[in-house]
Amino acid sequence: MQRRFTQLDSVWPAPLPRRLGAMIYDGLLVTAIWMAVTILHLLVMRYGVGVTAEQIGATSGQVFMLRVLLVLSATAFFVFFWVRGGMTLGMQAWRLRVQTSEGNSISVKQALIRCLVAWVSLAAFGLGYWWVLFDGERRSWPDIVSGTRTVVLPKPTK
Repeated sequence: MQRRFTQLDSVWPAPLPRRLGAMIYDGLLVTAIWMAVTILHLLVMRYGVGVTAEQIGATSGQVFMLRVLLVLSATAFFVFFWVRGGMTLGMQAWRLRVQTSEGNSISVKQALIRCLVAWVSLAAFGLGYWWVLFDGERRSWPDIVSGTRTVVLPKPTK
């Protein structure tokens, strides 16, 4: 169920430096998640499946499975936070929020599309994010394709 956000009149499109700052912060969090997923994968392979230590990661199937787990864990992280409140932890630090054009929280479908296009944007040497510099509304490829907006929130009043 989508919820309506507040402060809609006092938000503005997020510039590239803020987005990059939040991405770096979230990148550190995703790295920690990936470390935990990798450790769990190693433990399951070693003690659950019974693969010897020398054979872990020796087959393409094991490598593929770990890569899928890493992509799914990062996707789950972003989808959970974007749908829940429009912000990841890095976005909270930089006062950014993802929302629909109407100011609502985004759906799971929008979050999944946004995540898929984010992977493509990064694979294209970040071009999807550099696009913010050329778009009149400061939208990145994930914003455009998913029908969302990334906005800056005003500083909280004391």
